[in-house]
Amino acid sequence: MLGRTLREVSAALKQGQITPTELCQKCLSLIKKTKFLNAYITVSEEVALKQAEESEKRYKNGQSLGDLDGIPVAVKDNFSTSGIETTCASNMLKGYIPPYNATVVQKLLDQGALLMGKTNLDEFAMGSGSTDGVFGPVKNPWSYSKQYREKRKQNPHSKNEDSDWLITGGSSGGSAAAVSAFTCYAALGSDTGGSTRNPAAHCGLVGFKPSYGLVSRHGLIPLVNSMDVPGILTRCVDDAAIVLGALAGPDPKDSTTVHDPINKPFMLPSLADVSKLCIGIPKVTFSFHYFIEILSSRESTDLGGGLGGFESLLCHFY
Repeated sequence: MLGRTLREVSAALKQGQITPTELCQKCLSLIKKTKFLNAYITVSEEVALKQAEESEKRYKNGQSLGDLDGIPVAVKDNFSTSGIETTCASNMLKGYIPPYNATVVQKLLDQGALLMGKTNLDEFAMGSGSTDGVFGPVKNPWSYSKQYREKRKQNPHSKNEDSDWLITGGSSGGSAAAVSAFTCYAALGSDTGGSTRNPAAHCGLVGFKPSYGLVSRHGLIPLVNSMDVPGILTRCVDDAAIVLGALAGPDPKDSTTVHDPINKPFMLPSLADVSKLCIGIPKVTFSFHYFIEILSSRESTDLGGGLGGFESLLCHFY
């Protein structure tokens, strides 16, 4: 059950194959078994079990809140969580308990998600390895895979097995390790210059940084205000789309969120035949604007004409 997608688990909950409480207990048990990964700073066991109990009542009454109802999730410890310590992996914030939830956290809870705990990170999200927080480094779950261990035996770098582990990347390494180790189905990270996508790549996950303004930053303790974005970590693309559907939208508490209507839910197009999928990687060796001009005017029978509107596809920063 822990290896299934969000849609599959949601269907299983609706069909009564498993209850939210049973699912929550499975994840809590795995969190305890994988404590050596140091993925979590705080495990909110009592909170999660209470949320699971409330979710179970909704399912029994046929009042499920959606695909995230009863689903265990984790949150990076730089998002404010009401009544739960938020440290940013720093001694400066030890003992700080926010009186409110970050908007993205509240949206997950409003959808019935179960908060398993707060995940480890580089101190104040300043890092790319999840090794620089006061609670110690996060260890990549793949370090303990059979394939990796056999490979290391052939080419040992250290005689001490305890020191023979891989980093998770960062700064959202705790969230990545939590999802990769099957202790939750999705986790929130934050992304300034790669802090969600980098650990996703290290841990074999999907790491998604939404466009700036699509998701509220309210309650996210900032690193760089003009670039920070709440990120999403899941084990498949469809799961990330489901979570994005729950999080996206304007927020009166964050003036930088877009106010245009957002079409929900986010549905992935079905691409049955990927053999004809064409992926281009541009190599820029000359003027950027000249590069856009060339691509926009170039004709190709394979691409069905010129790449018109290419400039509008590029990322923009302010």
